[in-house]
Amino acid sequence: MLAPVLIFAVGNESRGDDGLGPLLLRELQAYLHANGDAHGFELLEEFQLQIEHAMDMQGRKLVLFIDAGMDTPAPFSFQRLDMNNEPVLYSHALEPQALLQVYRQFYQEMPPEVYVLCIRGERYELGEGLGGDALEHKKAAFEFCKKLLQEPDGSYWQGLCTPKTLERSIHREDNQHQQASC
Repeated sequence: MLAPVLIFAVGNESRGDDGLGPLLLRELQAYLHANGDAHGFELLEEFQLQIEHAMDMQGRKLVLFIDAGMDTPAPFSFQRLDMNNEPVLYSHALEPQALLQVYRQFYQEMPPEVYVLCIRGERYELGEGLGGDALEHKKAAFEFCKKLLQEPDGSYWQGLCTPKTLERSIHREDNQHQQASC
């Protein structure tokens, strides 16, 4: 049976605070197993999102993306992701919002409710460790996620959202900067 809630962490631990998502995901997995609640959740971890990840969303009630963001207010932001009508012009390294568009185009239906938890990060260079406040931000995000896990309901999650979508700057391997919503 397919778990109704998908939690998807995106990040690369070899790039400092970019690893906050995967680190939090592993902590959530241990928490779920310790409490016997793992059956209602599927947890996935990737360096970046690709069009194929739209298939992971099918049949879900809720999807939560966890990522790190440079311009995110400390310690984190949490928001519901809405679709837009912008075409997806590439198939590698998608943002969650682009993945929603891929889902709709592929399945010819609206995607499940999707939320993004973006943890404040500061250091993203290759080979860097976690920044000074990163562990505290992850700890606060973990406590927040425990509330989400205890009440996996879209209307409850919607009530916990921060007021506006924030943008963050991410540093790519080719040393070019791009803007991406977290």
